[in-house]
Amino acid sequence: MKSAINILWFKRDLRLKDHLPFKTAIEDDLPILLIYILEPSLISAQYSDERHWRFIVESIKDLNEQLKRYSQQVYMFYCEAIPLFEKLLSYYEIKNVFSHRETGTWLTYQRDIEVNKFFKARGIKWKEFQSNAVIRGLKNRDSWNEKRNVYLSMPLANPQLEKLKPFNIENEIFIFFNPQNFISSLNSNQQMQKGGEKEAEKVLNSFLKERHVGYIKNISLPEQSRIHCSRLSPYLAWGNLSIRQVEQLTNKLLKKTSSKRDLLAFQSRVAWHCHFIQKLETEPEYEFRNINSAFDHIRTEWNETHYQAWKDGLTGYPLIDACMRCVKETGYINFRMRAMLVSFLTHHLWLDWKEGANFLAKQFLDFEPGIHFPQFQMQAGTTGINTIRIYNPTKQALEHDNNAVFIKRWVPELATLPSSLAIEPWKITPFEEVSYNFIYGKNYPKRIVDTEITYRRANKILWQIKKSTASRIESEKILDKHVKSV
Repeated sequence: MKSAINILWFKRDLRLKDHLPFKTAIEDDLPILLIYILEPSLISAQYSDERHWRFIVESIKDLNEQLKRYSQQVYMFYCEAIPLFEKLLSYYEIKNVFSHRETGTWLTYQRDIEVNKFFKARGIKWKEFQSNAVIRGLKNRDSWNEKRNVYLSMPLANPQLEKLKPFNIENEIFIFFNPQNFISSLNSNQQMQKGGEKEAEKVLNSFLKERHVGYIKNISLPEQSRIHCSRLSPYLAWGNLSIRQVEQLTNKLLKKTSSKRDLLAFQSRVAWHCHFIQKLETEPEYEFRNINSAFDHIRTEWNETHYQAWKDGLTGYPLIDACMRCVKETGYINFRMRAMLVSFLTHHLWLDWKEGANFLAKQFLDFEPGIHFPQFQMQAGTTGINTIRIYNPTKQALEHDNNAVFIKRWVPELATLPSSLAIEPWKITPFEEVSYNFIYGKNYPKRIVDTEITYRRANKILWQIKKSTASRIESEKILDKHVKSV
């Protein structure tokens, strides 16, 4: 006779605290198998990168260190979801599967549809729980803010881990879907943040206790933001922390800090987290089509040379190239610099956003689909409801890296030049080329476009479409679904 068990399926919720599915599973009193599925289809997806999976594996190893005292662990399996559950059913009677609802990509959305059919056909109850303040089945934003605030003020759903029962899986199952070859293939990178609930708590505490001072002043600066921004985004994206934990700890500190303005500014930005994820939850097509169809007929030609220069950090615009090289190496740049990279790709190079969205998703350690794709479209100007922002990369450099510290760090070809020329190397004179032993166009590439010209073209076209009747009709639908609230 098969043993009856429950399963806790970890997804983007790699933590032990504030975990309602885990808490509920323990209270159900059956033995619990804890699993994470390393799905080859996701690993090979065009937006997926080794850095994501290394962070996930690090996070699970951290969980397992904490679970040792309870003779439990999260088992990792290298396979697709349904074959794993089929195999498990040959050994166990699965009563319930507990998990958070995942607002992921189209691939995970379709997978969940198929898994749900599989469970129903076999009498397995899949008990999914709300993830952060993202609400499934929401048709519009009526009262969403109020519901969010209620959720964030609720007590943390901390599992009673001392009630966990030891569980050892049948060895044959683990061998059949052994993840070790894949895990061993993941290379280390000391320049990227390390995954794990304990790491997340350290970063949160250091921000709330010290690093938040100067948040407002430094949030837009590419170099200083690496310290004074929270750096919590990967821990929120992969679920090492919940939004509720961050909100409640911030509220506690607000009562006794002298830097209230900085913390309130941080809190206001955290408030956008679930707002954007809710967009993708309500309309998964954000990932692959213009959400405002009035913009479908533009950017239809492709320039692979320009695209490759953008990806390689060889556009001839120092701040663009510094940001691209930095994010490829470290997995992080601040919000303003991300917006500028998207703006350069879509407005100045006039390339469709979709390829670039997948490429940057691979670079961002904190790739969160619900934030990434709506934000990409917002910066690309394809929503029709947001102000069209066309960033001037030179202006951004002069305002936010005026001593070229960040530029020289990531574009070392310019390190010997004075700051003014490191920001605008095209202004170098023949005499200066000799003096600095620097040949413009040889030591560093010439600009691939003239942003003064490209700005005028993009601005004219985008505003014409935005003001069109077709765009306004679509915009009203978008506002009704994603923005308006009573």
